[in-house]
Amino acid sequence: MTQKPYGVDPPSLRKSLGVVDGVAIAASSTAATTSIGIGLGVTAGVVGLHLPAIMLLAFLPVLGIAGAYSRLNRVEPNAGNGYVWVGRSLTPWLGFLVGWVNIVATVAFLAYTTAVTGSAMLQLAGEAGLHEAAGFTLDPGSTAQTTAVGVVVLVAVTLTAVTGVRTAARLQGGLLVFEYVVLLGFCGYGIVTGPHPFRLSWFDPFAIPSASALAQGMLLSVFCYWGFEAAFTVNEEVRDPKDASRAGTITLVTMLGLFLLGSVAFQRVLSEDELAGHGAQGLAYFGDRLASQPLAALPLVALMFSAVASLQAGVIPTARGMFAMSRDSTLGPVWSKVSSRYGTPAAGTLLIGALAAAVAALALVIPRLADMIMATVNAVGIVVALSYALTALAAAARFRGLLREDWRQGIRAVVLPSLSAAALLGLGGYLAWSFYTSTDHLEVSADNGWFLLLVPALMIASGCVAAAWAKWVRRSPYFRTGRGTDADAPRLLTAPR
Repeated sequence: MTQKPYGVDPPSLRKSLGVVDGVAIAASSTAATTSIGIGLGVTAGVVGLHLPAIMLLAFLPVLGIAGAYSRLNRVEPNAGNGYVWVGRSLTPWLGFLVGWVNIVATVAFLAYTTAVTGSAMLQLAGEAGLHEAAGFTLDPGSTAQTTAVGVVVLVAVTLTAVTGVRTAARLQGGLLVFEYVVLLGFCGYGIVTGPHPFRLSWFDPFAIPSASALAQGMLLSVFCYWGFEAAFTVNEEVRDPKDASRAGTITLVTMLGLFLLGSVAFQRVLSEDELAGHGAQGLAYFGDRLASQPLAALPLVALMFSAVASLQAGVIPTARGMFAMSRDSTLGPVWSKVSSRYGTPAAGTLLIGALAAAVAALALVIPRLADMIMATVNAVGIVVALSYALTALAAAARFRGLLREDWRQGIRAVVLPSLSAAALLGLGGYLAWSFYTSTDHLEVSADNGWFLLLVPALMIASGCVAAAWAKWVRRSPYFRTGRGTDADAPRLLTAPR
């Protein structure tokens, strides 16, 4: 029977999306152009000239996670996805933790992407000859300046997300077409004309410098793939739940192709020092090496579009995850208020944007953008690996009976997700230990191991506190049953006026 945590039938979201819309949202959330333009440089600083190897290696456990998401989505489509699935199959405490870390990780990602968006815009201003404004020298490497510009964009995309997922999907679809045309063109040209010879050793994971570099590189690469599951957070708004599964799988495979293309192209054009040394300006530098202005600015424009799209795509799934948690009274009722005009969780969407802007402002304690990016990516990589692993274990627990009924189905539904979960938990644990043993003091710096460990630890600890509040203060029925509110609950919304 449908739970009614607020004494009425819980509201539902409008079903208006298809596979293409889901792909647009998931692809924008994954943000291939941003991951290639910034993530490859960060990862190269860890694994050297082995980007193709680490991208292929990281794809394997993520593929197992995608299979778990698809199978769970077919039997229980819900905007809360991992939060609902883990709570039912394992324990409500772990289920809540999955929902919570996804929220805080996405808010951190939005803060990071806000600064990246501002940096891209300031770089474009510099390319256009604008180097000063209001008495300030424009610096695309300044966290303060990039955050100020990026927050303006964040406000705009949050307002667009309020008007509906379909509107956002159409905008993201247009941005994606431009991004991918530019990305494919420049990367293809770089592969053909790059001065550095192609080497098979780039694909050799055994040539990665150390075990800690392998672990950190894997989690950084998992961060790059992170976002494909955004298709499952709008699974209550698609016409057929299978469309969400198709969209997530299509997005993930597409990202693999783009990351391999980008990593080979970057290593053909740039040296290892150039790859690791340009951070948020990596894609702009890549474009300058291949073309003269104004063509060289096109990758930078694509990066800006990618960052804008991923800002919007980050707001959408987070608001829907909190919508699902609010339906169960694990979060306050404000998150499940559905706009009668737009059929979206408008209040929650606006609050997510405000939280992201606040976290972006807190990030000003790290003055250099490159350091802020490194700290954020490492923290998010660890908590995302934890979330993925728990969701995969939930799938293995839910479908363990298939091992007796059909061993082939059992391998796909139980064994592969379990192996993926073990790999991610092992990598995360090893990386956390290496951070802990790398120093003997705490310092707010991207090269301080205790600081890099403290951020994800605070994300997880805050989830435990929030779970205790939901259980003993809100007295959420979720902690008694482990079940989320039925996604097919009666809808209270009428047609838009």
